[in-house]
Amino acid sequence: AQGVTCAGGHRCCPHGSHCSADGESCGTSLAPRAVPCPDGQSECPDDATCCVTASGAWGCCPMPQASCCADKVHCCPHATVCDLAHGRCLSPAGDDVPLGTTFPAWKRQPSVPVTLHQVLCPDGRSVCPDGATCCQLPSAQYGCCPLQNAVCCSDYVHCCPRGSTCDPGAGSCLLAAGGSLPWLRKLPALRRAGAVRCDEQTSCPDGSTCCRLGSGAWGCCPLEQAVCCPDHIHCCPQGSTCNPEGSSCLLAAGGSQPWLRKLPALRRAGAVRCDEQTSCPDGSTCCRLGSGAWGCCP
Repeated sequence: AQGVTCAGGHRCCPHGSHCSADGESCGTSLAPRAVPCPDGQSECPDDATCCVTASGAWGCCPMPQASCCADKVHCCPHATVCDLAHGRCLSPAGDDVPLGTTFPAWKRQPSVPVTLHQVLCPDGRSVCPDGATCCQLPSAQYGCCPLQNAVCCSDYVHCCPRGSTCDPGAGSCLLAAGGSLPWLRKLPALRRAGAVRCDEQTSCPDGSTCCRLGSGAWGCCPLEQAVCCPDHIHCCPQGSTCNPEGSSCLLAAGGSQPWLRKLPALRRAGAVRCDEQTSCPDGSTCCRLGSGAWGCCP
């Protein structure tokens, strides 16, 4: 539902993703949102607040719309006041809240029009955005922690920055330099945009099966490990039997279901290889960008 139609109108991508320039794959932007700091060069994680540190650089308070304390080390939740003398935050109701500790902001990355690289997860079937870390979810499938080289917490739900320690009791990350910040929740990983290879020139979408058509060309059955029916037009689910008389699939457990019609296979698109990890669409040229990364001249 609510898919994105790619150029040419023959392919589509899931809602929230975008079509690649060559229309051969779907990309996504799962990179974490960030809060830009006033210097225009630093940024903090979403739901954090930029605070100046004692060195004059920008740091991040792990709370939204926080109050930055005068010692340039601590911070307090929104609408509270720093009470450094007693090491606490005072709320309007007179309640005491523990002081928060800032951590260094990171350098803001300029936005450049480059192909989105992806991190391949250990299962070989899931991918995370560049700059993220693959972490297993409770389902044993992979999720994406929106931090590079992150620590995957033992609850299989959260993650922490590199060099920190997960603290399940407090729901936070214990920093090596002292202090803590809220841990991050993983996002579901994406299924790797792959293809089922029929021959050197032809392929079918990932999760489908190559079946010959009556013309001798390849077609695609929209089922994984499907049964190709002898009429060279239809196909049935794995483990079932084609029933031409009833135009159906006889299921191993009994009963039947309508058979599926094959779709023409796609001609495999070539690619211009820039290096071991990066490529550009066929007919384009790899060119270095100012950042040193590869870009594609069409």
